[in-house]
Amino acid sequence: MKTQSKIWMNGKLVPYNNAKVHVLTHALHYSTAIFEGIRCYNTPKGPMIFRLPEHVERLFKSARMYSMKMPYNKNEISQGIINTVKASKLKECYIRPLAYYGHGVMGLTPTPNKVEVAIACWEWNAGESSAGKTRGARCKVSSWLRIDSRSQPMQAKAASNYANAALARVEALRDGYDEAIMLNYHGKVSEGSAENIFIVNNGKISTPPLNAGILDGITRDSVIKIARSEGLEVIERDIDREDLYVADEVFMTGTAAEVKSVTEIDNVPVGNGKPGEITRKLQDTFFEVSRGKDERYLDWFTPVA
Repeated sequence: MKTQSKIWMNGKLVPYNNAKVHVLTHALHYSTAIFEGIRCYNTPKGPMIFRLPEHVERLFKSARMYSMKMPYNKNEISQGIINTVKASKLKECYIRPLAYYGHGVMGLTPTPNKVEVAIACWEWNAGESSAGKTRGARCKVSSWLRIDSRSQPMQAKAASNYANAALARVEALRDGYDEAIMLNYHGKVSEGSAENIFIVNNGKISTPPLNAGILDGITRDSVIKIARSEGLEVIERDIDREDLYVADEVFMTGTAAEVKSVTEIDNVPVGNGKPGEITRKLQDTFFEVSRGKDERYLDWFTPVA
């Protein structure tokens, strides 16, 4: 990350090294924070932010679920995101808006504390999300269950949800896999540690429904819309663990991962053990769409300039 870049904090762009919070910030102790992950792509029309209104809308929905009174409206946050990307001078980047309960009263109850907002962006390095783009990811079904809405709101993109996901990711990496697949309390497939999941059988695509304890992923929604526009059938239904082992194809979606193939689960090859035809088609199409090369989806972009 370039330390000469700037970070938007509570309405002002501040130097990277000055973007600091107090050690007694409530969110640091009790995980009372929400966030978004957004991508800016370098398109033929210049840097463009992918599905910005949908990300900002989800951020505000997350805030409502956590009783956060956002100190800025949606337009102000959207403009803050654009200004942060402009200040970075990056043509492509990952963008992280974050709202959190700040320093003030210590104790479990967060609401007496001020809600603070920060926006950062950095040059995207595929890193841990890259497995599966070419060779296909090796996954394991995690021993950690995905928490569900009986415990906390899973439709919120909240920092606390990702403590559960991090346990699954670390376990998978420690055991020699690329990624984890999590089941919910009913034993149904939920999602990866940071991605939604899809299976393909006989040319039909299935994905877990929102009530399976998944995040309503914006890349998930994009891929569903793209698939249907390409004449592919997409069904939202409960998926059993056994369905993973007999699927013709499995793939995952997410802001970081985009569309990545899964070619092995619990040491069982998926299909022929190679990225499948439908997965490759959706990978290629999403690549074109997200880089602004498909005119059908240009309304998904917000220009930075």
